[in-house]
This record gives sequence, structure tokens and C-alpha cells, in this order.
Amino acid sequence: MFLDRPESGSQALLIHIQRHDSELATIEELRELASSAGLVPVGFLTSNRRFPHPGTFIGGGKIEEIGQWLGHNDCDLVVFGDDLSPTQERNLERALEKRVLGRTGLILEIFATRARTHEGKLQVELAQLEHASTRLVRGWTHLDRQRGGSGKGAGASAGLGGAGETQLEADQRMISDRIKRINGRLTKVRGQRQHNRRNRARSDVKTVSLAGYTNAGKSTLFNQLCTANVRVEDQLFATLDPTLRRLELPVIGSAVLADTVGFIRQLPHTLVDAFRATLEEVSQADLILHVVDAAEMLRSERITEVNIVLEDIGAQDIPQLMVYNKIDLINGLPRVERDRNGIVRKVWLSSINGDGKALLLEAIAERLGESVIETSVRLKPEDGRMRAKFFEMGAVMREESCEDGSIEIYLKIQESSLKKITQQHVSHGVQ
Repeated sequence: MFLDRPESGSQALLIHIQRHDSELATIEELRELASSAGLVPVGFLTSNRRFPHPGTFIGGGKIEEIGQWLGHNDCDLVVFGDDLSPTQERNLERALEKRVLGRTGLILEIFATRARTHEGKLQVELAQLEHASTRLVRGWTHLDRQRGGSGKGAGASAGLGGAGETQLEADQRMISDRIKRINGRLTKVRGQRQHNRRNRARSDVKTVSLAGYTNAGKSTLFNQLCTANVRVEDQLFATLDPTLRRLELPVIGSAVLADTVGFIRQLPHTLVDAFRATLEEVSQADLILHVVDAAEMLRSERITEVNIVLEDIGAQDIPQLMVYNKIDLINGLPRVERDRNGIVRKVWLSSINGDGKALLLEAIAERLGESVIETSVRLKPEDGRMRAKFFEMGAVMREESCEDGSIEIYLKIQESSLKKITQQHVSHGVQ
């Protein structure tokens, strides 16, 4: 589509601008993004700038420095760690005669390689199209060519047939039509997800969602908790498509655990909007496990960035349980931290070796089990299936044999779960 733009490639010069307004804007994060996109960093240039230049983001002096570097090194692509406006991107490409990629474009490159499911591919394509639509107002020469015809014949004036449709207008129309079709498909996906959530709500099945900065170890933790095989790599956005699995909790019984895309500093709004159907699993959850890389020096800043995205998707009021992961990297011990009211707020663990897994499961059950009661049920010898169910849930505190051959089983169980089980066995009374 952008025929007049410089050719792209894999060898990239990375440009990091320290803006003084975010400690998370690090050259290391830019390096990880580039690597995750399949690029090969061949150089790094940094600069301090309080405010971006409106036309080029970096100003003439830095453009000259970059140009000199490019003149002495083999490079295909110039990548910025910040977002560039269409005008800035166009002016930089003209000045440097190299393909230029901003932060959103770089993240989209990563997402395009990560999507596996039909839904994920649709969401990525939607984000790419919405990003591209803002880049069609560049005024490249090939977009100015007319598609219509003018009047023919000796007596026809130059404008008799009208200007016709420009290539720019045709591209905009095609993108707009495709966006509408994708949004229609994603609306159906959203409807199916809502239907599934309603079914879980009717069955009183709780939903727990993982959220956190990308590469905090969410998918590794997901695999550890659910004995799943979600793709795990030491890369940003290694997991893109949403995954839901059954989670067995003590006392509570079965719940649903959802793993979704990781967050990042200044997550582009086009991505938030495109992945809203997926992120609804977070905004509709009963509990959010906010996974934090305990070994990350900037973990406080990353917690703030995640909370910004959670607010953006309407999940700011969902209860959170902070999960400090990767304690094996800091020689830490598994532990639980409670607030002054005795409510568990933090769990420290290692998802790579499972240390602290039991503590987390107990903490999740405690946070979800606000209506947990202690009671007892008298079971007859033929009620073995019901007894097995209570043991399977981890709800049995103790049991005692009665003189008539029955068993008095003492439970710590969620009230709704007890009601559901006993309704299925109406011949048994609860004492």
C-alpha cells in the first residue's frame, strides 16, 4: 500500500528518548520489544528531550546525528521507543531515507506473530487496520493518483468527467469496509463470551483473571495452577490469545482461571479497543490476580501502569490479589501478607518451580469465599458419592462415626456450594 516508502528489513537502529515523564521508558524495554518483533538491533542512540518536536519528534540536530550513523552502518529500519504521529513518521522517513517505525507499529509487529486463534488474528488485524488508517493521510505521491477518468473527445473539457476517486480515497474505503466486517465478527465473539459468562454465573462458578505487565510470568503461573500447556517464552507478549481453564480451589471447589494478553507502558489505545472482547474476561472477573515480577527494579511503576490499563477497560473496581512472582531470582521465600483487617493482599511465590503455589490457592479461595460457613452433614453409608464430593472440594475438616452407622462430616464450605450439593441429595439433612 505504501509503495513510495523505503523498504523495510530486520536490521534495526533503536532510538531511545528519555522524556523525564516515565521511568519505564528504558532502552532495555525497547531492546526486548525489538527482539520480540524478530528484529536484529545493530545500533542504539539515546537522547534526552523534555518535549517532542512537533514535526520530527527529535529535532534537526538528532536527525543529523542519526543520518551520519546510517551513512556508516548497514541498517534497514529505524525504530523509536515512543509513538510517532503520521506527520513525524513521514518527515523522518524523508529525512533519513529509511523505514521508520514507532512504538505502536512495533507492538503491532509483535502481535501479528503471536496470534494463534481465529479471534486473536481478527483482533490483531483490526488494530493494524486502525493504525494504518491514520497513516493514509501522508500525501505520498502514489496516493494522489486518480482512479476515475476525465471526459473524452474533442469537445470535452478537462474536468467534464469529474476528478474520480483518488487512490487515497479507495484505500480509506477498503480499510473502512474491512474494519466494519471484522467488528461484526468480533461482536459475535463478544456475544458468545457473554453467553458463557452468564452460564458460569448461573452455575455459581467464580472467574479469576490473570493480569500484569508483560513478561511478569503470568502464563508460567497459569500452567502451574491449571496443569496447562500455554506457550511460555522469555519474551514480551509471548501469550496473546485468551485461555480459560478449570481451577480447583480448597473449600471453594471449581473456578475458571483466565490468562490474557500482558500489559505494557502506554499500551496503544488501538490495541486496547481491538482486544476489548478479550479484556472483558478481566473486567468481568470476580478476582484479579495482579502478577508482578518481584525481581524487577521498576516494579512499582509497572504496577501503576497495569492499574491504568485496568481502569481503561473498566476493571478498576474488581478485587485484586497481588502476586509477587519470580522470588527465586531474589532468593525470597514463599509468604502471604495481610492487611490490618486480616485480609490477604499479597502472595510471594515462584511460578517456575511451584514454591508458594499452595499458599496462592488458599489465598484465592479465601478471597472468593466470603460466604464460607462451618457446618456438618450426616451421611448414610450409601452416600459415598456425596462424601467423595466434599473431600474432592477440600471442604472436610473431620468426620465422626455414629451409632446408627451414619457418618457426621464436619465441613468448611461455601454456602452456595453446600446448598447446591445438598439439593442434589434431598434425602439428607444438614445439621
